[in-house]
Amino acid sequence: MQTAPGASLSDAAPSPTRARRGLLAVLVLVAGGVYALDQVTKALAVDHLSSGRVVPLLGDVLQLRLIRNPGAAFSFATGMTWVLTLVAIAVVVVVVRSSRRIGSLPWALALGLLLGGALGNLTDRLLRQPGFGRGHVVDFIAYWHLFIGNVADVAIVAAAVLVMVLGARGTALDGTRTGGRRSHRG
Repeated sequence: MQTAPGASLSDAAPSPTRARRGLLAVLVLVAGGVYALDQVTKALAVDHLSSGRVVPLLGDVLQLRLIRNPGAAFSFATGMTWVLTLVAIAVVVVVVRSSRRIGSLPWALALGLLLGGALGNLTDRLLRQPGFGRGHVVDFIAYWHLFIGNVADVAIVAAAVLVMVLGARGTALDGTRTGGRRSHRG
């Protein structure tokens, strides 16, 4: 490998440690951005929407409608808020532990989306009424009268789709592809 005059081999490509730090920075920035956007939009929804009021954005397709959700998607597990709190904590722990092995940009984006979304809804479960660990999640984005969610939910779904695509492509968390070869793009 040839280098430019005055350049060393270490200038040619980032070290694995530097590359991993860059991927971790992407993960943290995405997670922080999702978390901040989720919390700001929930605060705006609580301040500007009243329960029962519908604000059409795209007719019946997309609306703003405030609810406080004690369960998961589609009102699943409404009486088990504390279990959902524990699941969210487990997701955060798994993402943080997994981040040490991250080796591709798409995985950094997926884990950042998942972490930011999980932390957004976990904050509601920990700090909102009716009490610690049992708080109701603020949902306000209504889709086709099918379900109502929030920015954290959008990020979690986007992360799930990205993880499925990465799995279908055979891209492992460390950036290797099925068959052991390394993928720099994911």
